[in-house]
Amino acid sequence: MAPRVIHTAQALVDVVVEVPSLPRRGGNVMADVATRHAGGAVTILLAAVRSGVEAVHAGAHGRGPNGDLVRETLAAEGVVLSAPVVEDLDTGTCLVLVEPSAERTFVTTQEAERHISVESLATSAPVAGDLVCVSGYSLVGRTRDPLVAWLESLSEGVVVVLDPGDVFAELEPSLRSRVVALTDVWTGNAEESEDFGGAKGMGPAAEAVAAQLEPGAVTVVRDGDRGCAVRVDGVTTIVPGFPETPVDTNGAGDTHTGVLLAEVARGTDWAQACRRANAAGAIKVTRKGPTTAPTAAEIDAYLSSRA
Repeated sequence: MAPRVIHTAQALVDVVVEVPSLPRRGGNVMADVATRHAGGAVTILLAAVRSGVEAVHAGAHGRGPNGDLVRETLAAEGVVLSAPVVEDLDTGTCLVLVEPSAERTFVTTQEAERHISVESLATSAPVAGDLVCVSGYSLVGRTRDPLVAWLESLSEGVVVVLDPGDVFAELEPSLRSRVVALTDVWTGNAEESEDFGGAKGMGPAAEAVAAQLEPGAVTVVRDGDRGCAVRVDGVTTIVPGFPETPVDTNGAGDTHTGVLLAEVARGTDWAQACRRANAAGAIKVTRKGPTTAPTAAEIDAYLSSRA
């Protein structure tokens, strides 16, 4: 079997509200548009399957209208949900305030998606070659202990991919050390990577992060339309991005990650995988909603038009 992309993080429902500006504290603002989408880990999983690989959601999902939307969205594109439904809670929401500049602000609830266990994660049954995605946001709260315990039990050859989030640099040093020791691939944005590694700029940040990972780990640092840096086997490569006028940046980083991992699972070399991920992120920011990742054919067409 070809390697699968397995995600352990929170699948949520994004309530996306387009606002002219953020309200002042205690104030009010009239929204232009409000929409509801499956989001969070869903964005990465959809981006992966649209680039031609099998994907599994190992995280928790609740009983109710939010959980129904997550399940329907994933099942419609062939993503497997391996864990059983959490019967007494619904899936949580993420309120996304999108300004005209495409900048977004988040407020997230915590419900059924936080109720994981070693046993529920194990339903995804990863084998050597599979890519298991971990979010830094899962390393806080009630998901932390079962997730780390499960990761430490994985068989040799399972590839652990860490998307650190801005929370990772603030974790307790002992917890960071345990997670770093398990990490085979780091894929984070520039700010997250700079905070952890202590060096500024995509290339230097990739090198500084790599110095703290285990030998042989791959480091990817993305920086919006500037592209990304990838460090493999001691060599750092800057892969240019594709500037576009954004209408919604929500989900762009997750789209990049999903396509990147799908390409690697298909055997694409890291630099070319990053180029396709950069293109996918560029396409995504021109579309509204977190579940609008492009297909492999759309990425092909986009790159051909810029050859």
